[in-house]
Amino acid sequence: MDLADGPQRATLTTVKIPDEARQRHAELAKEIQRHDRLYYQEASPEISDQDYDRLYRELVDLEARFPDLSGPDSPTRRVGGAPLLEFTSVRHAVPMMSLDNTYSETDLREFFRRITERLPGEQMTYVIEPKVDGVAISLRYERGHLVTAATRGDGVTGDDVTANARTIRSLPLRIGTSAEVLEFRGEVYMSRAEFDRINAQREADGLPLFANPRNSTAGSLKLLDPREVAKRRLSVVLYGHGEVRGTNIGSHTELLAVFCELGLPGPRQVWQCHSPDEALAAIAKLDHDRHGFPFDTDGAVIKVDRFDQRQRLGSTAKAPRWAIAYKYSAEQAETILRAITLQVGRTGVLTPVAELAPVKLAGTTVTRATLHNFSELARKDIRVGDTVIVEKAGEIIPAVIAPVPEKRPPNTTPYHPPDRCPICPGGGDLVREDVFLRCTNSGCPAQLKRRILHFAGRNAMDIEGLGEALVEQLADQGLVRGLPDIFALDASRLAALERMGEKSARNLVAAIAASRDRGLERLLFGLGILHVGETAARDIARRFRTIDTLQSATADELQSVEGIGEIVAQSIRTWFNDSASQAMLRDLARAGVSMEATAPRPQEGASSLAGMTIVITGTLSKPRDEFEERIRALGGKVASSVSKKTAFVLAGDEAGSKLEKARQLGIPVHSEKAFEELVAGG
Repeated sequence: MDLADGPQRATLTTVKIPDEARQRHAELAKEIQRHDRLYYQEASPEISDQDYDRLYRELVDLEARFPDLSGPDSPTRRVGGAPLLEFTSVRHAVPMMSLDNTYSETDLREFFRRITERLPGEQMTYVIEPKVDGVAISLRYERGHLVTAATRGDGVTGDDVTANARTIRSLPLRIGTSAEVLEFRGEVYMSRAEFDRINAQREADGLPLFANPRNSTAGSLKLLDPREVAKRRLSVVLYGHGEVRGTNIGSHTELLAVFCELGLPGPRQVWQCHSPDEALAAIAKLDHDRHGFPFDTDGAVIKVDRFDQRQRLGSTAKAPRWAIAYKYSAEQAETILRAITLQVGRTGVLTPVAELAPVKLAGTTVTRATLHNFSELARKDIRVGDTVIVEKAGEIIPAVIAPVPEKRPPNTTPYHPPDRCPICPGGGDLVREDVFLRCTNSGCPAQLKRRILHFAGRNAMDIEGLGEALVEQLADQGLVRGLPDIFALDASRLAALERMGEKSARNLVAAIAASRDRGLERLLFGLGILHVGETAARDIARRFRTIDTLQSATADELQSVEGIGEIVAQSIRTWFNDSASQAMLRDLARAGVSMEATAPRPQEGASSLAGMTIVITGTLSKPRDEFEERIRALGGKVASSVSKKTAFVLAGDEAGSKLEKARQLGIPVHSEKAFEELVAGG
């Protein structure tokens, strides 16, 4: 059901609306909302996409003729309104708490024991539901109208994402109730089918692929342009409530009935259980069924059904005592290892990859999996032809865990690592570094492709549109033989490539031109110098300011930079002493690439952040690196983990273990708004 832009709004005069137009508008809106529910919630559409579009177009035309018909609840508002300048904060009427997790049946039985101990002699009913892997949201309806949608944030305050939530077609903008307030809690998610569709389009456009549906959902909800959010086709499932005024709901079972009555999307499957054994059986059944769901789920949520019992059980400072999440172990499957192929990274490191007979795992078909490194491969004695156990770690990355020796066919032989690089023409020299083999040929085609991708990455030169598919073509056709060649690309040559039209070519040329001014810190990171990560590149650029000064720096001078030790310093000196590196820098300079630092020196003493160590966690309104840059520019230091030295934690939505550790240590936690106030006051 792809929809074009909504109706054009008349602004000059107010047109009297005939009664028949009002009646038809109401009929169309109700009919479209019904078909939305059938299509998005019940997966049982009654009409074709063409018939749906015809109804929608009729509604669009009516609102174009009579703009006053287009209220905030109209289905035409699903396409998204004007871009937002920023997200505002919303304080939750009832805090949004997180759940305790367990992977152990023993812990789960202990959860049931504690409940019966606190409520002795009472009949208990438990509800079991899928734990959807998405982004928590609170939806507030007043007199039946959706007025606010807010993210969890720190549990007390979240971001107002109402404009983005309105684009979710499975979410009614108006419900048939006169209750003063109904606040529902749920999870926004991206279906696997939608995730695959978006990634296929991004690959065709030469854009970086999204990592997984959950991260894609979080990023989509934080977009400031609701029109872009509408294109992502997010979904939502409700599982709880916050503030309720004007009606009585006494149990979770009653709440689910309210969802059904009001046309709200509730859990896909629910079990009512009256004993721990029944609950464990339901959890096992859910584990079997969950891979047929359209969304990712990594566990089950177990809740006490009656709200009065929940109230007496109470909560800890972090989570309710009446609910727990049971996480499933990573799923494993057996399949045949057909071949072992090799990948070469941008630094020349060879990684063995398992080519597998297709096998279903965690809801997806797996044909390739990592074998980590040659030492692991030898230690586990994994051979081509083996039946192997494959696991999807974290439900995302497939890995070969072990062979099944009793199923090993005769005449298999242990795998022997290559003596030469399998990618280089003629075979490049390999050196062993710890458990890795690395190709030392700087002209290795595989390394070139990975170097280009790294150089164009968001945290390096940020060349949007220079994705993997396009890099393959550029390298294979000899259009890019080194990083400086990127800046010689023109629109006419790019437009002739597969899946590249004139508009895409012009956009890429513009992105390449813009990347010339990223500055020394991003250039250093993009060059891919061994052991020089993003933080080291930034600190080095701040200290030496220009590429000429850095080139002449001694190893001792390099080690004067915080975090730069002997190994890193020597790696930098080796890279700059190489004649090929020097030639590449000259060519980049001739292409107009900036060789000077753009990041300011820390303003010691000029800010309340001077000398502070700050940890960032959760999803923020802007990329995390922007906040890191501001903190460093104002004299602060960004750390990756919370310790007693941490001055405070900057917490966005869906903050996890770092937030909890900060609370345990008594370290202040600032929302994004509080951080901005602190910086402004500094």
